[in-house]
Amino acid sequence: MTDYPTPDMADVQLVEVLRALADPIRLQIVRVLADGRPHPKSMTEWGFDIQKSTMAHHFKTLREAGVTRTIVSGRTHAIQLRRDELDERFPGLIEALLQG
Repeated sequence: MTDYPTPDMADVQLVEVLRALADPIRLQIVRVLADGRPHPKSMTEWGFDIQKSTMAHHFKTLREAGVTRTIVSGRTHAIQLRRDELDERFPGLIEALLQG
């Protein structure tokens, strides 16, 4: 099984979060994930007209910046926003992103 490490929220830096969210596709991913539910990583879920490998890169960038977590259940992989943790560490950030 592949391990998808997520940084401890205490180690997450605002500059890295903002760098990850500077890409319009990653920002849209976060807006979709703002509902708090895990979403499948399948291409049909997202509606972007890009390669699967490019989506994988975007998911990895968000995870490594501490914005999301990957949930593995058997052969199924889902992505979820770390909303509660981000709201605690950076109050108002996610809400500001949703307003913009």
